[in-house]
Amino acid sequence: MLPETCDTSLFLALPDDLFAIISRSLSPRDMCNLSICCKSLCALVASEKIWLSQCDVVGIVPTRDLVEWRDGVLSYKALCRFLVRVKPLIGIWVHQNPELGNVVYVMPGFLSVVGCRIIPQELGPLGIEDGPILWAPVFEIIGHFDGSATFLLHGTEKGCDYFYPGSVKSVERNCNVLLLEVEPREKRNGHKLFSSKSFDHHPDEEISRKVCRSNSGLSKSQSVSGQSEAVVPFSRLAFGDRRKLLETVTDQVCLKVPDSVSGPLFPRLREDVEDFQKDVVLLLQRRSLLLQMYTFGSDHNSTDLKASAEMPADPTRLELSDIRKSLDHSSSCSNSLSGDDGQRHGNNRKSISGYFRASIKQILQKSSSVNGGRAISKCNSSSSDNRHTQLLEFLKSGDTIGLTLHASTLKLSSYRAWPNMHDTRFALYKLPMRVPREDQEYAGLWGGTFGWPPGRPTEDKPGKALFFLLLSYEETEGKRLLIANKILEGTQYVLHPNGSAMFMVNIDEPSLDLFPWDSDADSHPVNVKHAFMGEGIANGYGFRYPGSKPGSLFIIQNGLLAFIWKESRAVLTLQRLNLQELLKKGERVPALPPIANFSYLTKSYSNVFTGFSNTSTFSSSLRQNHI
Repeated sequence: MLPETCDTSLFLALPDDLFAIISRSLSPRDMCNLSICCKSLCALVASEKIWLSQCDVVGIVPTRDLVEWRDGVLSYKALCRFLVRVKPLIGIWVHQNPELGNVVYVMPGFLSVVGCRIIPQELGPLGIEDGPILWAPVFEIIGHFDGSATFLLHGTEKGCDYFYPGSVKSVERNCNVLLLEVEPREKRNGHKLFSSKSFDHHPDEEISRKVCRSNSGLSKSQSVSGQSEAVVPFSRLAFGDRRKLLETVTDQVCLKVPDSVSGPLFPRLREDVEDFQKDVVLLLQRRSLLLQMYTFGSDHNSTDLKASAEMPADPTRLELSDIRKSLDHSSSCSNSLSGDDGQRHGNNRKSISGYFRASIKQILQKSSSVNGGRAISKCNSSSSDNRHTQLLEFLKSGDTIGLTLHASTLKLSSYRAWPNMHDTRFALYKLPMRVPREDQEYAGLWGGTFGWPPGRPTEDKPGKALFFLLLSYEETEGKRLLIANKILEGTQYVLHPNGSAMFMVNIDEPSLDLFPWDSDADSHPVNVKHAFMGEGIANGYGFRYPGSKPGSLFIIQNGLLAFIWKESRAVLTLQRLNLQELLKKGERVPALPPIANFSYLTKSYSNVFTGFSNTSTFSSSLRQNHI
């Protein structure tokens, strides 16, 4: 072909279907850049088929779900913007506490992603596949009409369910830490704290720019705050100050969950088409109501524009103007609170500034007394003053304050595939999910119980503790090791530390041990494909430093793994899990209070969820009322 004939006209002559196939080799950023080359290419890239193809490439949900999600946004371009932003959040997030396991699985909802905590539990007689898995909601990130993201923290207080609305600060592409923070911001658009969250202010021609921005991992708040040279980050504050700020903000932005939005967070499996379609209708209605609540506060049914104008411009943010005035007087920092608990919960939103001023005084008092008040030396006094100054500077860096979710990338050390976590950060840590491949075919999430046949209860023990293990590969000293880290333990009192290796095997060292059983639970003969030598966890030097004893891992033909300790003959049987399907068939239980529900920092060796271990009545009534 002659060079002079190779212009954009040939490119534009391609049918939409063919160009959609070609576009699958391009990223959303590439498509945005292509759209600004010329008007003709901009019109070509604006095709719905092109952006449906891009949404499919992101890979969060299958194409048939994308078609249903499209009804809730202006275009597939807007939908792609949301999918690109939340994709790094999908997966398993954990925390060291409680030691029984703190597993939060982030999965697609409906035009949203949902963080679900798996409750430590026993396995019933129906087994893993058919027995309902107990879970509690942690947070939701809901897509707006323009593809922007809304953050809702879940929590339960005094027997009632609440939402705690906030914003998504940023989601880095390779994030491994999910942080709950408080963020000051400047007012925008004159008297309003934020621009309206409806799509009316975000025409479709702006979405390509927003897709590129969301793909870069930087949020608007970061761009604004980047203009200020001396902004104190939330992570630099003392732990007591961070905790009190979170408690104060969540106490004020909370919205009681009405019956109209207390239904399912995601649709059930597609096995029953009629029930699935009912779920989709309910979820569309629920999402619409949630977005109204997020925009206007608890009066989410209000459609009066005058009434809306008199309401707070953004119910997710709290004013700091009055507080900053009081902070200018250093003497106020040492004053104690004069009010009682009745004042805290009796005041409405009109008196938020007064309540918040008193709360900040308490924070500042504790910052100076707890963090440094006990120190007598000049060095310690200087440290206390520095922390106090940091809090002042943090609060002075904006006019409003609110909850934020920040997905960041930090350098973390690890031991035997388990990350070393910070004890004082309100955070969740992402576990890398290795996709099984030919040389690492056993990588991934597995679940099971002790005993053979697997999952079969006995008369003296009708339920067995359910274990979740994450299997990964590691090469050290020329050996290829398969490591099984415990991330969930369904006992009432923990046996081994969270994240400890239940067993490690050398996949290059075959085992000569024989499998001690000839048949499985259905009396079918057991066919062992492979066996590897290794070591299993055992009692050691106290709880924190377990020991190990020799054993063998058996790969059984029907997809089971079985590790047998050679001395005790104890057997741990595992099967591969599809956590998303299990949760869609599971039973929902109430959440913890908001901050502990996100990140449980208290050291605990028992089941802190034991009060919710028998909650089938709650889940059954929930399904009957809303499904």
